[in-house]
Order: sequence, then structure tokens, then C-alpha cells
Amino acid sequence: MIEEGPRPHLRKPRRGDLPLATIAELAGVSPPTVSKVLNGRRGVGEQTRQRVEALLRDHGYRRRQATGAALCIEVVFHRMLSSIAMQILRGVQEVAGAHDHTVGFTDVHRLVSAGLPWADQLLVRQPTAVIAAFSLITAEDGERFAADGIPLVAVDPIGDLFPAPAVGTNNWSGALAATRHLLDLGHRRIGVITGPVRDLSARARLDGFHAALDYAGVPFDQSLERRGVFTFENGRDLAAQLLARPDPPTALVCGDDLQAMGVYAAARAAGLRIPDDLSVVGFDDVEQAAWLAPPLTTVRQPFAEIGATAARLALTMADGRAPAQERYELGTTLVVRGSTAPPSSR
Repeated sequence: MIEEGPRPHLRKPRRGDLPLATIAELAGVSPPTVSKVLNGRRGVGEQTRQRVEALLRDHGYRRRQATGAALCIEVVFHRMLSSIAMQILRGVQEVAGAHDHTVGFTDVHRLVSAGLPWADQLLVRQPTAVIAAFSLITAEDGERFAADGIPLVAVDPIGDLFPAPAVGTNNWSGALAATRHLLDLGHRRIGVITGPVRDLSARARLDGFHAALDYAGVPFDQSLERRGVFTFENGRDLAAQLLARPDPPTALVCGDDLQAMGVYAAARAAGLRIPDDLSVVGFDDVEQAAWLAPPLTTVRQPFAEIGATAARLALTMADGRAPAQERYELGTTLVVRGSTAPPSSR
């Protein structure tokens, strides 16, 4: 006869024995619903709440007690221009405040530069939702937030982040309008400086530029295209290359306003006047665009509306409802100022 040995000690469940996504699967609900139950938020039926709470207890989770602290939407940036970031935050705040949420923001530049994970601190804080307004976010990041029941919305990501929804603008239409404006002024030798084409927005702007020329029946000289990054220095250096050609362009379409500001510097160094010798169009309509001499013609992105749309999506998902579509594209507006004119007859 084999004697029965001592019974093994039963390990007490710890918080995190199972990810929230697994709790959701066992309960037959979505991760955001589990997050709402865990954080004591409304919008969950009583039977569903009891079922989820039982699973949470079994796996060592404790429901947060109401402390009077406000619920929060976190907005994550990475080296974004302050003028753009403030507009996005203003739009988020307008929606969040109406739903009794505060707004926090994080710049992850230091963490990313050091090769450190940027999401860990946010996951510890357990915000109601996260809005990622930087291009380095990946689908894997989205899965980490989903596993913890935290809705994630991306602003103009460089790739597909399904199932996380994305908010941006119709970059193709904006570039189409900018190029048509130059064509209507009489320009035919139009150059383009774009951002990295792996970036969906940069690719769409380049496609819109080419489409405008195609529609007008104007052949494009491929030697007048330069691909770079969205910085002042890059715009300056690439414009200098184009303006040094024996047959330089009479107009330049830029991927963003920083590149356009760089074009101003290159034109000044080459002894060219804007718009007399060279017309320039930017993209974004940052605050500084109107301060240039001459003021910059550019494509305006509605950054405050982008922030508000992202916040509405985030709160919808926090309530356990799926977004109606994967990507939301808002309209752009061409703002005509003093940097564009008909080409010189010289």
C-alpha cells in the first residue's frame, strides 16, 4: 500500500494569473467589458457583471474601489510639434471633459531612444483608454493594451493596426488639391518632396500629387521627386538639390510644413524669391506657417477634430462597443497664402 504524502500547498491566486483578455473569453464578453467591471464603471448588465466579478475573484483580481479620482484618457506623443500636440489635446479634452474624464499626456521619446518599452507605465496606470499620436506604434502594442482591456486608438499610424482603429485625414485629397492649385496657376514643372513612403500618410500624399498631374495630362519628370523625412533640415537639403539643377522646378509640393520651411531656406541660399521665382506648398498648417515671409500656402489638417474623434472612439470602446469602422478619415482644406503665384515668364 502506498501511503498518501502531504498534500501540496495550494497557491493563493495572484493578480494577473490570467490576462484580462482570457478572463473576457471565459466570461464570453469583450476585454473592455472586463476592464469596466474591474474599474467599477457603469454600462454593464448585472448578470454579466456578476459573472465577470466571479472570474476576477477566482484569479486574484480586486475590483477598484471608488476613490473619487477622475477617470483618464492618456494621449501618447513622440517628438510631435507642440502646436500640433496642443490642438490634438484640445480636441481630446473637449470630449473627455464632457464625459467626466481627465486627459493625461506622455512623450515617449526618451524611452524609445533608449530602446525601452514605452507601454509599461501606461499599463500600470490602467487609464480608461489610450490615444497613440505617434507613428512608431505597432500591432503588437495594440495587442498588449487589448489583453489588459484598455482601448487603444491610433492617430495617423504608418501601418495597419487592426483591430485598433485609426484616425487621420484624407491625405490623398489634400495633396491633390495642393497640386491642382499650382496647375491652375500655370505651373507645369512641379517638383515634390515627400516623407518616408513606408508611412501611409506620406504615400497617400505622393499618390495624390501624381494623380493631379495625371488628371491634367501633365507628364511628370521623375528627377524632380525627392523622398526624405518630415524635418526642416531634410526639406532644406533636398530642395537645394532640386534648385541646383540646370532646369529647376518652378514650384514645389512638400510633404509637411517643416519641409516647406526648409525649402524657404534653400531658396534664400540660392538667391531665389518666393513666390516670384519659386512657389511652395506645405501640408499640415502648423501655427508657424502663417508667420513665414511670405506666409505659406498649405493643406490644413483639422488636428483638434482628429483629437475629438479619437476620444469619442476611445470612450465608445471603453463602453464595450466596437467602432463602426477601422479607419476614420477627416477632410482637409487648402489654405492659400502668399507663397504661391503664377510662374515667372523669365
